[in-house]
Amino acid sequence: MGSYVKLAKRAVETEMPIMVQVGDMLRVVWVNYLDDTGIGPRSEKCLVLGPGLGFPFLMFLYAVILYCIKYYINGGIENMEHRTYFFRNKDLFGADLKDFLHSKEVVYPFIALEMEEICWQLIDLFHVVQGVVYWQPPKQALNKVKELVWEPSISRYGADEGIPELREALMQKLRKENKLVNSSVMVTAGANQAFVNIVLTLCDAGDSVVMFAPYYFNAYMAFQMTGVTNILVGPGNPETLHPDAAFLLISDWLARTLSEAKPVPKVVTVRISDLCREAGSWLIVDNTYEYFMYDGLKHTCIEGDHIVNIFSFSKAYGMMGWRVGYIAYPSGVEGFQTQLLKIQDNIPICASILSQHLALYSLEMGPEWVTKQVKDLVKNRDLILEALSPLGEGAVKGGEGAIYLWAKLPEQDVDDDKVVRWLAMRHGVVVIPGGACGCPGHLRISFGGLTENDCKAAADRLKRGMEDLVNNGMVEWR
Repeated sequence: MGSYVKLAKRAVETEMPIMVQVGDMLRVVWVNYLDDTGIGPRSEKCLVLGPGLGFPFLMFLYAVILYCIKYYINGGIENMEHRTYFFRNKDLFGADLKDFLHSKEVVYPFIALEMEEICWQLIDLFHVVQGVVYWQPPKQALNKVKELVWEPSISRYGADEGIPELREALMQKLRKENKLVNSSVMVTAGANQAFVNIVLTLCDAGDSVVMFAPYYFNAYMAFQMTGVTNILVGPGNPETLHPDAAFLLISDWLARTLSEAKPVPKVVTVRISDLCREAGSWLIVDNTYEYFMYDGLKHTCIEGDHIVNIFSFSKAYGMMGWRVGYIAYPSGVEGFQTQLLKIQDNIPICASILSQHLALYSLEMGPEWVTKQVKDLVKNRDLILEALSPLGEGAVKGGEGAIYLWAKLPEQDVDDDKVVRWLAMRHGVVVIPGGACGCPGHLRISFGGLTENDCKAAADRLKRGMEDLVNNGMVEWR
């Protein structure tokens, strides 16, 4: 598969088409971009030529067909890219595929790549995997940022804690929207960086922490890579997946940090906060999805000298690639700011200056801009809920906040890793195995990253997959 991915990357870079044989049918695809799952590229243009031909002397005929198709699509020779390649059976007249991938010479005018099972990992997939949204930052904010590109200050280091004007705007936002009046702010390179900074600030090697399933896998790995040796995973309520606060009372825990990374009722958060304070432990609260509440529900924040809050611009403002998040930490805790600054200065120094300006301009649009984008996600959520209906009543949880649904698999097919691969191979839809989030035997489906039309198509495939799974089990795909 490694060679296929390298070839796909080269196809993206050179904008060349790939000929793919799926079973007996030959398809021509133009790879638009590599997807964000690490599985393979995404193609938005796929043509079925007809039955595959297994004879080398017909390669030239295929080249002519492909050339004509591309000529028609591009509207003339002047709009076409002529440097394309051809492969057959991983071989180019005896040349080794790996050697060719690293060669600089073009020796034959185009690509065909026979894939068999792995082909669906390279083309024709719908992804309901990553926690992303489909919209971009506000146009007004992007236009204002364009004017700053040539400013010398944009290319220099900035203040470790963030540019002053953004920090001031965030302080006002925290006081007005989140009712956090005793917190200071540090701007980070995304909420992931914020979490790592906090873990390095609060935890020593060998410490214990508590998380609740389903958890954010990056948070789990942040603990692992910073020397935390005992990660206690508490259960969620089987009906709601909300954290079971009673776990903190019955477990033999010595936790200094507890991570909560999903929307839960305020009463549960307050109960956990009280238990942490009584135990002398810190509570990290992830508010990334503060605006992503549905059906009349509202998000609330809590504050205290033992609480650190994390926020993000990635989801709300469609700024995933711009990498801006921020930490709201207790102002009155002596030494906390100093330790945070040590970590920040030794890892990113500061978040991208240009990105911080975009965050500032986006913030000026107000929360109304975000809620306008978010309200349409209810349609996506309902489409995915319907797609998961074959699993039966009570099998699907979540969806009241954030952008995820959790589906419990049938008892006979509880290996979520195998089910995920089977869904991709047989039905062309990719999801996350629940085991990656502490929920084996489940699937995690994100409904935020696709437009409504694409979500409909993904939901259709997912529903066929669920019906197939329930009625027939994981039938081997050929």
